[in-house]
Amino acid sequence: MLEMKVPSPGESITEVEIAQWLVEDGDYVEKDQAIAEVDSDKATLELPAEASGIITFKAEEGDAVAVGAVVCLIDTDAEKPVGSETPKKNTDTKPAETAKAEIAEAPEVTNYATGTPSPAARKILDEKGMDAKAVKGTGRDGRITKSDAEHAVPSMGTPGDGERGSERKKLSMLRRKVAERLVSAKNETAMLTTFNEVDMGPIFALRKEYKETFKEKHGVGLGFMSFFTLAVVRALELYPDVNSMIDGDYQIKYDFKDISIAVSGPKGLMVPVIRDAGSLSFRGVENEVKRLAIRARDGQITVDEMTGGTFTISNGGVFGSMLSTPIINPPQSGILGMHNIVERPVVKNGEIVIAPVMFVALSYDHRIIDGRESVGFLVAVKEALENPTELLMNNDIKTALEL
Repeated sequence: MLEMKVPSPGESITEVEIAQWLVEDGDYVEKDQAIAEVDSDKATLELPAEASGIITFKAEEGDAVAVGAVVCLIDTDAEKPVGSETPKKNTDTKPAETAKAEIAEAPEVTNYATGTPSPAARKILDEKGMDAKAVKGTGRDGRITKSDAEHAVPSMGTPGDGERGSERKKLSMLRRKVAERLVSAKNETAMLTTFNEVDMGPIFALRKEYKETFKEKHGVGLGFMSFFTLAVVRALELYPDVNSMIDGDYQIKYDFKDISIAVSGPKGLMVPVIRDAGSLSFRGVENEVKRLAIRARDGQITVDEMTGGTFTISNGGVFGSMLSTPIINPPQSGILGMHNIVERPVVKNGEIVIAPVMFVALSYDHRIIDGRESVGFLVAVKEALENPTELLMNNDIKTALEL
């Protein structure tokens, strides 16, 4: 009988939570088959079977289990059932059908009117979208007067007797840790946010001309993240205080740029890190963004891939956000918020023209980053994005894109 113990998913993690068993108690499992998903305070990881045999659970879904504790037993002497496939719990992630809300039929409105509205009253009721039958007339023979129409209030309906349910669900360890870190960032940093706007026209033009060739040659799209990541790398070189952290009475500055990118995964927000982004080309950044996004989506991201970043980029624009104040990802000191791109009227050379504009936001820890550095950093990002050919590509587009 093999005792399977919870392995350590990373330094400083002392316990995990059984998020989901992927097999049933008593199933025959194969060696290396994923048998459970476990949540730590940093990531959700799969637990593979260490041997083949019949499994017996020693913990239930939702249980917090210490690292090193026995989570299940595997009877390695048991034989696989003949002519049957290894049973597996249904883990289909297709969304369940949306439940239809039961709406009580509105009670019939009493017909107070015994006459018809005057022409003036009819016009007012039409503007209000009201039926004359819902208005009580005070004129002769119940006729609806102009005054009746002006004082009439559209019916808001009455409360129905439909179902009003609620659900109490325990937060995952990852979500609880995220909540803890967000509150900590608000309470323990002197966080401020500065804003600017970026004319995305030059990047639109570059992508329109080269994105197909880029994708054909490199097998990955030429997105916005490579431009933003390289613009951030350049700005961090100009303003190194933004690429630093505070540790008690000390400031720690880094000569490398490990850029964290906020990714929405099935278990919530994850922030994998692009290592040494300063040494990457456009192709290198796009490959890393794609690789990390797929791993986060598939629940394969590791703790090591989400720790050690020196600055974060968060793109709320993919969800339609116009403007926000992103929260610092501690112990980092800065985070850049991207937003949606909207055609807006702007002034160029004394004329009003239409341009694709994105609002950008930099939240920073004012304890070690002053206004000059924060504003200068964001302006440097703006300059690089509005003049990418010169400032990010050294006036050699094809070489920069490796075409």
